[in-house]
This record gives sequence, structure tokens and C-alpha cells, in this order.
Amino acid sequence: MKVRLKMDAGDTPSTATRVKDAVHGARLHTVCEEASCPNLGHCWNQGTATFMIMGETCTRRCGFCDINTARPSMLDPREAEKTATAVQQLGLKHVVITSVDRDDLKDCGSRHFAAVMRRVRELNPKTTMEVLIPDFKGVTEHLQRIWDEKPEILNHNVETVPSLFRTICPQSNYQTSIEVIRQSGAAGLLTKSGLILGLGEEIAEVRGVIADLAQAGCGMLTIGQYLQPSPKHAPLKSYVPLEVFDELKEYALGLGFRHVESGPLVRSSYHAGESLDELLKSRG
Repeated sequence: MKVRLKMDAGDTPSTATRVKDAVHGARLHTVCEEASCPNLGHCWNQGTATFMIMGETCTRRCGFCDINTARPSMLDPREAEKTATAVQQLGLKHVVITSVDRDDLKDCGSRHFAAVMRRVRELNPKTTMEVLIPDFKGVTEHLQRIWDEKPEILNHNVETVPSLFRTICPQSNYQTSIEVIRQSGAAGLLTKSGLILGLGEEIAEVRGVIADLAQAGCGMLTIGQYLQPSPKHAPLKSYVPLEVFDELKEYALGLGFRHVESGPLVRSSYHAGESLDELLKSRG
């Protein structure tokens, strides 16, 4: 799905164009582009973007994901500075940072990820931060580096139901993902996770995952519709009715989730800044 970037009247560069120029000018990557997100135009026109660090090549091959899988390149030692500068230039009030999986590295890239977070915070002390992290193989030492930087939101997506992990996320583990959420919450962080529907899951299984996340202390949840990026990816099994998204949202809220976004175009970073603002206001 292609999303056209908006131009303002008189050919003045739009907010979306400013985001694009800042990202491309610094040779940074965004998950918005790399994963062919259907909300790219909306988010960039709002002056928000999800920065994807540690390269554009992932060591895992998930059936739903449009990010390239191959042998990754070396880490960019200037990525922390470039990311922090881009956030500053764009004047972002809220930034989302994610990454590819780097199972080729001894620490799974956790030191590099933490260094980017630290520099973004140093250069942008008033900017709130959400991180969408890989599982770092569930190693507490790796996760601790992320926890130490105290992001406002720690997001790790479960993605799908346990019965589909072998085919959809063959290099990942459902229980490991649940533990990442549980341990991150125990470390004092506001946690978030996400699911995509339409891969062949049963709704009863989805409710089971939501219940597992609630038991693990997850505070925020996104539920969206899978859109097949290409014929090479996992087949689309169904378009989920709107009423099912609504029902799952009510179910999750009933289990104690503090914020839930549920709908066909919802993705991990959907309304990320607005969601955090709502939570902070509710705290008074």
C-alpha cells in the first residue's frame, strides 16, 4: 500500500516532507518506510516518525514483516548522534525508537540501542520516549541496559497467537515475549504490546493472549489488521470485522489495560504521543 505525502499550498514543504528530508538527510531509517506502514502519510504529516536503528536488515524472518532479512551490516557508530539531532531538528515532543533484531551480535545490539536512547535524551530532555524493542533473546542483562535508560513506554510486540508462532515467527518464542513484558513491568516501566489479526488465528486464542499480557502487567495494547506486503509473505486469511476490534478493545479494558487502540489500520506506534498524553493527564 502506497501513501502519498502531502504538500502544502504554493509548493511549501509539508510537515511530512520535513520529516522525510531530516530522516533521509541523516541516512537514518524509519520503520514507517521499511515495514511499508499504511499510516506513513498520516504520521509524517503530524510530525512524528518511528526511527529504526541498527540497520535496515533483520536477522529474523517473520512471515508478516516487510523488513529485509539477510546478513546485517556493521552498526553505525554515529547513529546515536544522528538520531538525537534529527529529533531535535524536528522539534518532536514524543519519539518512538525501534530496531531490527540483531541476533548476530553478542549483546543482540542492546548496548547500541541504549546508547541511542541516552543521546536522544541528552539532546532532547523534554521529549518523551517510547521504545519498541526486540526480545534480546530474553536475556535480563541485555534488557537491563534498556530499563536503565527509563523510557516513558517500553513496547514489545507479541504479534500473534502461540499456535502460529512456528509458522509466523519461527525464530521467536511466545513465552519469551510475555516474560519481556512481565520483567519490564517489574522493573518499573509502563509496558505496551501489540497484535496483528487476519493470519488465521481464532478469536478465542486472541483473548487468551490479551489475558496473558494482562497477567504480565502490560498497560497498553494495540490490535491491528494484517495486510500482506507481497505474495512472498504469509497469506492473508481474513479481514477482521470492525465489531470484533471493538469487542476485543472492551475485553482488554475490562482486564485492566490502561489504554487500547484497536482497529484495521492500528499499528504499534499508532497515536503513540497522544496515547501517552492521555495517560499522563489521567494521572493528574
